[in-house]
Amino acid sequence: MKELVQTALKRVQQYAVDVTLDPDTAHPNLILSKGGRQVYHGDVRKNLPDNPERFSSCVCVLGKQSFSSGRFYFEVQVKGKTRWDLGVAINRKGEITVSPEEGFWTIWLRNGNEYEVLDDPSVRLSLKCRPEKVGVFVDYEEGLVSFYDVDSAALIYSFTDCSFTEKLFPVLGPCLNEGGKNSAPLIISPVSVK
Repeated sequence: MKELVQTALKRVQQYAVDVTLDPDTAHPNLILSKGGRQVYHGDVRKNLPDNPERFSSCVCVLGKQSFSSGRFYFEVQVKGKTRWDLGVAINRKGEITVSPEEGFWTIWLRNGNEYEVLDDPSVRLSLKCRPEKVGVFVDYEEGLVSFYDVDSAALIYSFTDCSFTEKLFPVLGPCLNEGGKNSAPLIISPVSVK
C-alpha cells in the first residue's frame, strides 16, 4: 500500500508548478518574504490599500499563479507550527466561511495536533505523524484536490467530485502568532521527486 502511495506522490509531483505569494491579496497582518515564498503573522496590522482581492477577515494570502485547467502541484513546509490553513481557493473577500461551497478546498491544523478537512461537513483526521511538508495536488477537470504528507509519502485526504468553474489559487494561512508559539513561517518549497 505504501508503495502505491509513493508511486502516486511521484506521479503528481511531475505537475509541480512554481508558486509565489501575491502581496496584493495578503491580509494586513501578514508578512511576506522578499521572494514571496514565506509568510507569517506579524501581530501588527499594516495600513495597506483595501484592494478588491485583499483578504480582510481571513488571515490568508493567495498565490500569484492561478489555474483554470489541467493539473498542478505544490508543496508547503508547515514544520514548527501549531496552527495553519492550506489548500486552494477562488479569490474571495469579506466574511468567509471556509468550505467548498464558498470556494475553499482546505485542511487545517489547530492546537498542534488537531487536523481537520474543511469539507461539508468537516472531517476530523487522525494522522499517524505530524506532516512537516504538505503537498497539494489539483486535477481541475477531474474535480480533485488531494493533500499529501510529503516526507512519509502518505495521502492525507482528497476532495473528489468538485466542480470548478473559476480560477483556482493556492491559499496559505499561517494563523495567529500566539505569543510566539506559532511564529514559524509557512514556506513554499521547491519540489524534489524522491
